[in-house]
Amino acid sequence: MKEEEIVELLRGQNEDFRKLYQEHRDLDMYLTEMAKKQFLSSEEEYEVKRLHKEKVYKKDKIAAVIREYKREHAVSSYTY
Repeated sequence: MKEEEIVELLRGQNEDFRKLYQEHRDLDMYLTEMAKKQFLSSEEEYEVKRLHKEKVYKKDKIAAVIREYKREHAVSSYTY
């Protein structure tokens, strides 16, 4: 099973995962918009740095849930 398939499965079956995944996506969209600005205030720069850290934290949690799913279901990372 491919990782994308696992993500879709978890999004459909696990409310906590779905929420975490959506929060990560929302942060990504917000940071993408902020990156389009030519100038950021000091406060905005601080907020962008803080949100980058939060986004990485959420990505790590997502990866941990996927790893746990693979371990529990003995899913191979190889595709045939």
